[in-house]
Amino acid sequence: MIKSSLIISTYNWPEALELVLNSVKAQLVLPNEVLIADDGSGEATKKMLAEFKSDFPVPLIHVWHEDTGFKKAVILNKAVAKAKNDYIIQADGDCILHPNFVADHLSLAKPGHYLFGSRVNIQKYFLDDLFAAKKTKFSALSKGIKKRTRAIHFPALSTLYKPKSKFSKKFRGCNTSYFKSDFIKVNGYNEEFEGWGREDSELAIRFHNVGLLGHRLRYKGIVFHIYHHEKSKSRLEINNDIEQHTINNKVVWCVNGIDKYLDE
Repeated sequence: MIKSSLIISTYNWPEALELVLNSVKAQLVLPNEVLIADDGSGEATKKMLAEFKSDFPVPLIHVWHEDTGFKKAVILNKAVAKAKNDYIIQADGDCILHPNFVADHLSLAKPGHYLFGSRVNIQKYFLDDLFAAKKTKFSALSKGIKKRTRAIHFPALSTLYKPKSKFSKKFRGCNTSYFKSDFIKVNGYNEEFEGWGREDSELAIRFHNVGLLGHRLRYKGIVFHIYHHEKSKSRLEINNDIEQHTINNKVVWCVNGIDKYLDE
């Protein structure tokens, strides 16, 4: 089987990250390592991760940089650069993983393709119960979720979804996977993105521009997204312009990307 690195992005929400890491420990197929791409969290996250490391089933690596604002593209590049394995699986620190999450991504990993899966929403009213019980197991019938059909794990139905040459608006960076070599081929995330929005979709568009196919993992590869207040969208117009430039000019290589970290 392909060796994989699971990268989980986070920022100052250790309570949510704890649930995500518990869901990693419950995976039917474990990744070969887990890297926490930490965009400047404080001591509470560092302490929690130190506790997890003591009995975590695979290497748990904390990739951290100083908090200088929303720099998700930067910290993800740094994490991918440190990843030791050929295949990258990516999730967010507020997304609890279905027990088959890693296995599902690996089952369809294929050269020339990237994958993206579904996101089920855990609702605001359920948060107190979620954290009190430290709940990590959900089904389509579970209390506290919406978009229930996305929670159905039915691999036979997933075969109805085929790789596509065009970017899908269903793509979410909180549930995606790709070969590290393909990520490097387009120079990773564009670090011109700051603040919320478009850094993930612009990467996927460059994947298509370089010739990759996108394969949607419907009924497989499921995550459960924990409700939180929306982040500031103050730079969204700027980020939209960067993405539109990539579309209009069929950009493949971003100038400000991962290459600066690869020799470290």
